[in-house]
Amino acid sequence: MTPDYDLAVIGGGPAGVAGALTGALAGLGVVLLDAAPRLGGQYFRRPAPGFRAARPGALHRGLDRFTRQCDDLAGRADVLTGHRVWAVGRDGGTVTVRCLAGDREERPRTVTARRLLIATGAHDRPLPFPGWDLPGVLTPGAAQALLKGDLVVAGRRVVVAGTGPFLLPVAAGLAAAGARVLGVHEAGGRGGLTRHPFLAAGKLAEAFGYGARLARHRVPYRGRQAVIEAHGGDALTHVTIADLDRDWRPVATRTVACDTLACGYGFVAQLDLPVQLGCALRADPYGDLAVTVDAGMRTSVPGVYAAGETTGVGGAVLAEAEGRIAGRAVAADLGRRVPPDPVLSRRRDRLAAFARALGEAYPVRPGWRGWLRDDTLICRCEEVPLSAVREAVELGATDARSVKSLSRAGMGWCQGRMCGYAVSRLAGGAAAGDSRDGGQARPGAGPAAFHRPIAQPVRLGDLAGMAAEPPPPGPPGAPAEAPRPPTEG
Repeated sequence: MTPDYDLAVIGGGPAGVAGALTGALAGLGVVLLDAAPRLGGQYFRRPAPGFRAARPGALHRGLDRFTRQCDDLAGRADVLTGHRVWAVGRDGGTVTVRCLAGDREERPRTVTARRLLIATGAHDRPLPFPGWDLPGVLTPGAAQALLKGDLVVAGRRVVVAGTGPFLLPVAAGLAAAGARVLGVHEAGGRGGLTRHPFLAAGKLAEAFGYGARLARHRVPYRGRQAVIEAHGGDALTHVTIADLDRDWRPVATRTVACDTLACGYGFVAQLDLPVQLGCALRADPYGDLAVTVDAGMRTSVPGVYAAGETTGVGGAVLAEAEGRIAGRAVAADLGRRVPPDPVLSRRRDRLAAFARALGEAYPVRPGWRGWLRDDTLICRCEEVPLSAVREAVELGATDARSVKSLSRAGMGWCQGRMCGYAVSRLAGGAAAGDSRDGGQARPGAGPAAFHRPIAQPVRLGDLAGMAAEPPPPGPPGAPAEAPRPPTEG
């Protein structure tokens, strides 16, 4: 079978667009697939043209550059938006991408290519606490998505909490859009990057800019504080904010009336598709997983590349650099003449070092477990409380996979994307691996490492219509498993 394209790219954010455009400029036949109706990913999410936004770039840094890249790509490659990829497989030198096209009336589509670049980004990492399932509680990424994509302000009286620098642009954007932001509560210290002054130097202007915008709107920024409980009946009415010690144990509390809480603790890479293919994963010292790649963004699976947050959360600028490197590597591996670009490689190394410094500066401390009560929901989809997770551990569960089997935590609509980190930690281990494992992911340790033959909801009729083909490989060391209808959750 002759593949349809030289390169298939999954993901329409900065990494995917940069990789696809670089490959197309090198003369490759390229297709880019993305589930959203417009390119941009989470970072460059924009309102639809029908909104007639007067300043569509007001909430983005670098939107004009990205828009030019998208326009250039449209004339050089096939751009398939509105295509949800639910399975990928590899047979010899051909990669098969299965997706569903359209909105309400989805139709199955299969794309084949000689090479595959996975740039599927990341999603918010929430931590559970009493009341986090109330209407009005959402992640910072969700609040920003509403604002960027739909021009909707999440609430009137908003508290922003969690950890990491992403809290700053979210709070600044909400305040500028008219919300009364009552405070930004950083669970870590205020000077997270003071231990890395040289790496942080390039970001100081950006940080000061957000600080000035918060000061203009009289939004306080407080360190060593966190929201440990949300209160309300049918909707959020107020939150409990705690002063924390170094390990995030509460030492004093107060309540604040609000109608919206945007709370998140960093990001988790979206790894369903790399795991389907059997790509090797690595874990950082804090247990967060990412795809292992070489200097050309090649994964451990021949013909498969990864870029952007899939290889480690590091932001849009790093993602674009990695996408360009991946596109160049694909072109070179397919016989195109691609001259070396040491400047690009050094830029990527510098940006990756800064991303690692961010991970060290804003870790998740273990004290959050003390915020929980027995009736606190850990898995919101399946309404599994902490008591059920503890019972599973008492029955012998040692990781997220076994907790899932005994309690249904992680079996719901999100398939553990929201509760996976918490479940794996409550089971007594790192999210998916830790430094004791030499940085290698332990299979089954966290839902992000699960081998799911189906990465997105798909109709049984589409599964039944699949042609017989060799099964895709499972995770390293696991038996191969053919796509089949789900039997649980």
